[in-house]
Amino acid sequence: MSKVIDQRRLADLIIKPIVTEKATLQLEDNKYVFDVRPEATKPEIKAAIELLFDVKVTGVNTARMPRRKKRVGRFMGFKAQVKRAVVTLKEGDSIQLFPDV
Repeated sequence: MSKVIDQRRLADLIIKPIVTEKATLQLEDNKYVFDVRPEATKPEIKAAIELLFDVKVTGVNTARMPRRKKRVGRFMGFKAQVKRAVVTLKEGDSIQLFPDV
């Protein structure tokens, strides 16, 4: 049973790319890390990356990051929970995260 993926919704699934030391080291293995919406599924993430960046995705790994405590004055709350997606691209494909300067 295949689920039809709404093309208009795909662009909203990807929140932002993650640029950390660990994520930058994974670029050598052709892996890119993105924050995605918590309700996004692996097939939707794959379709969104392929549509937005015109690349071929070979694998998607996801992880739900824990909520972090946030204090504002005397009130304690939580930051929104996010989901991280590590996207592996086909050999030879790449995503340009940093514009040429």
